[in-house]
Amino acid sequence: MEFRYLGNSGLKISEIIYGNWLTHGSQVENDTATQSVRAALDAGITTFDTADAYANTVAEQVLGDALKGERRQSLEIFTKVYWPTGPKGHNDVGLSRKHILESIDGSLQRLGTDYVDLYQAHRYDSETPLEETMQAFADVVRQGKALYIGVSEWTADQLRAGHALAKDLGIQLISNQPQYSMLWRVIEKQVVPASAELGISQIVWSPVAQGVLTGKYKPGQEAPEGSRAADDKGGADAIRSFLREDVLTAVQGLQPIADELGITMAQLAVAWVLQNPNVAGAIVGASRPEQVKSNAEAAGIRLSGDVLARIDEAVGDVAETDPALTTSPSKRPA
Repeated sequence: MEFRYLGNSGLKISEIIYGNWLTHGSQVENDTATQSVRAALDAGITTFDTADAYANTVAEQVLGDALKGERRQSLEIFTKVYWPTGPKGHNDVGLSRKHILESIDGSLQRLGTDYVDLYQAHRYDSETPLEETMQAFADVVRQGKALYIGVSEWTADQLRAGHALAKDLGIQLISNQPQYSMLWRVIEKQVVPASAELGISQIVWSPVAQGVLTGKYKPGQEAPEGSRAADDKGGADAIRSFLREDVLTAVQGLQPIADELGITMAQLAVAWVLQNPNVAGAIVGASRPEQVKSNAEAAGIRLSGDVLARIDEAVGDVAETDPALTTSPSKRPA
């Protein structure tokens, strides 16, 4: 495993981050989830990402249980706040001071830790003054409940505004967590340049495009049994936009590149996002322990300029690049 600094901070994280969205507490049994976390630790992964909204708080509990007995100082644990949790009442959502200060305590209890290394705004909240949100995050840091602050899926303008307030408050906003893959490149034109200027790193999710970049979904064929696209617990909804025939055909053109390099398609996809110097880590999930081990082997792979050009040629114009798609909800979910 290799490690990178997160933003302009002194915090190092593993290049491969284990995330439990759509798995722990929902798609995967707890024993298998624990085995996957153990496989991550065995592979040298030290950074774990979750959120209070994943499986309506259950994912945090499962991750906390799986990490029991590990030396806390040797881990980097990330979680998030914004989406509805609990009974989903009128104050159980958003980035109000009330929701942030109550949510961090719940997350720490479920994770079984006194602090998280990174506490992230899961989306931008247009219904709460940004000053209120950042002041609440500053208080969380000063209380020792989080070491650093991050965000997820914020636009370049939102990052600039949040970073400026964080600086005024004496805290560090060091990361953004966007979707990013060969097929989803909307952060490249605006978010990445702004982040590089501000000293903010990307922690990217879905580097394998919900499994599409593994090549297991074939043009004109039904989704394999047991795959995310065939899942009726929400996985199919997350992957649907990538299952177009033109996308699946383009992805098949990546197989010869992976074969020549002696790596899997998934490893190629994860290695590709890590070539971006503004990316500090790639979040990978897993429904089986062996998937974790395989994905972790993408750490340290360096792709030549020629290989990157061949990937661009293979993907062609099916990759989404419109920066306007890097937007958070205009309203909180009901």
